[in-house]
Amino acid sequence: MLEEFKYLGREKAREVVITNTNKIADMIERISPVRPDKCPPIIENSDKDLRQICYDKAHSMYGPDLPEPVSSRLERELNSIIGNGFAVMYIIAQKLVWKSNEDGYLVGSRGSVGSSFVATMSGITEVNPLAAHYYCDKCFYSDFDSELVKSYAGKSGCDMPDKLCPNCGEMLKKDGHEIPFETFLGFYGDKEPDIDLNFSGEYQNHAHDYTEVIFGAGQTFRAGTIGTLAEKTAFGYVYKYFEEKEIHKRRAEMERISQGCVGVRRTTGQHPGGIVVLPIGEEIYSFTPVQRPANDMTTQTITTHFDYHSIDHNLLKLDILGHDDPTMIRMLEDLTGIDAKTIRFDDEKVLSLFKDLSALKISKEDLDGCDLGSLGVPEFGTDFVMQMLRDTKPKTFSDLVRISGLSHGTDVWLNNAQYFIAQGNCELSTAICTRDDIMTFLIHAGVEKGLAFKIMESVRKGKGLQENMEVAMREAGVPEWYMESCKRIKYMFPKAHAAAYVMMAFRIAYFKVYYPLAYYAAFFSIRASSFNYELMCLGRERLEYHIADYKKRSNELTAKEQDTLKDMKLVLEMYARGYDFMPIDIYSAKARYFQIIDGKLMPSLSTIDGLGDKAADGVVEAAKNGKFLSREDFKQRCKVSSTVADLMAELGLLGDLPISNQMSLMDFL
Repeated sequence: MLEEFKYLGREKAREVVITNTNKIADMIERISPVRPDKCPPIIENSDKDLRQICYDKAHSMYGPDLPEPVSSRLERELNSIIGNGFAVMYIIAQKLVWKSNEDGYLVGSRGSVGSSFVATMSGITEVNPLAAHYYCDKCFYSDFDSELVKSYAGKSGCDMPDKLCPNCGEMLKKDGHEIPFETFLGFYGDKEPDIDLNFSGEYQNHAHDYTEVIFGAGQTFRAGTIGTLAEKTAFGYVYKYFEEKEIHKRRAEMERISQGCVGVRRTTGQHPGGIVVLPIGEEIYSFTPVQRPANDMTTQTITTHFDYHSIDHNLLKLDILGHDDPTMIRMLEDLTGIDAKTIRFDDEKVLSLFKDLSALKISKEDLDGCDLGSLGVPEFGTDFVMQMLRDTKPKTFSDLVRISGLSHGTDVWLNNAQYFIAQGNCELSTAICTRDDIMTFLIHAGVEKGLAFKIMESVRKGKGLQENMEVAMREAGVPEWYMESCKRIKYMFPKAHAAAYVMMAFRIAYFKVYYPLAYYAAFFSIRASSFNYELMCLGRERLEYHIADYKKRSNELTAKEQDTLKDMKLVLEMYARGYDFMPIDIYSAKARYFQIIDGKLMPSLSTIDGLGDKAADGVVEAAKNGKFLSREDFKQRCKVSSTVADLMAELGLLGDLPISNQMSLMDFL
């Protein structure tokens, strides 16, 4: 530049090129195209309300004089949460959960929120992160430090033996899972909380709507996402391009070109449960443009145009996710009248499902060789986890939490815990199963708390151990196999998340043992993804024939057929336990839900192959308007295809309906 302006003379050229340009740059204020500030929503008195709610609950459980472990943990957490301005996030979650519970739906917690005792006391999660303990909610006796209680260090309180209150003789309550608070908000309690909640899938939209009640109309938006080009789609584009241009390219070259397209932004979408909250007084356009999905201006849904990751440093995002477990528990409660919250987590018959078939009173020969009763139990019914159950032989609720942690981690079970258990280095109860296990174990071993936290964080992120960490662990007497196990881990599941999942799964397993028909009705209505009336409901022999056929073709099965085979196995279990289906009655059957009638299950209309949910709803509505005159009348009123109507007639579901409304003399002969 100086060379270009040399005609002005040396001094003038320096002034124009260097001095003046810097002068102009210094006059321009720095601006950011994206706002740098955090704008959390404000709920008046959230600090006071959170403290009040927590202490009210604590006093109702532990009495007017709180035991030291309760008061110290509660105060430490509240000071950290309120001091860092996080109370409003807890109050929002508390309002959503309480509303759902009030409307009859349990809420499951996700992630590490169960590590927070404040979350437990405010009703956000059922997981109690204190160490195992007894307490009496009548006279407020508690036991946190007897030898018996100490022997359950690192385990769940529900595994302890039943015990009567020494003061009033009432049966003591058992609680606690020993989960450190640090796994949620960091060692200094200053990490922003991420409270993820599993609402019932059928209640999720109500929860989303309730956020508008809390914050006001126009203050909440669905969190947007950006969809990018996937590898297979990119290859398809490249392949099609050269095909249309009639240019011949080798596959390797097309793959090379397609790699340049992978990750290119393709479309916008929306997070399945994310809600972005705008504080009162702010304009959403100062953070992001907004849009309606597919430009449908009639929809009430408004989505942030920017990907929510781009604005999560500005605005609060709530994760209000839909899940099948709360839906299934609600249906089971409705069918049986049992309050799921009263179910004990130490029921021997329920625990036996994870070891054998004794509680179901059937043999593995009845179940096509399957030797466990955990089929159809959330988290424990897959082939992978069932093999873990066989290898580990769980006996307690704590064991199930550990297995859940192992099954969700990466390189935590395979080539790790599985190997060390087989080698005799450890048992399930001493293996590393969740991220919290590391911190808890190291603190008990004598490692300094701060370092124990750092080791846990390093291992859970797959970063292994630094040299100073290994030195400290050896000095504390940590065995070599434990350190080797830490080095192999790529990702670890939080214990609070595992405990919350297992609590839901255990309740569902309880109904499987004690209320079988209700369980099968709920499972087939909500969780069975490929239930087929023709294959499964026409008797055990017919079912066994189809299972044998599917197994012969096991390498050729489509994804849908694989799902169908999974559902078939649970139907086989139902038959083996002595229960049966009744034919669908087109006038009384429901569109999506199975019914218990006279000790049998009536399947839903949507289980008929080719009859989708909307068509099933059409049949239910048409049936309300009176009897069908003929198959033709059935097709017209229900708006179903000839193929579906013919299949239903073939299955005997249309009874003796004539083909058409026209009468023939032959009908009277």
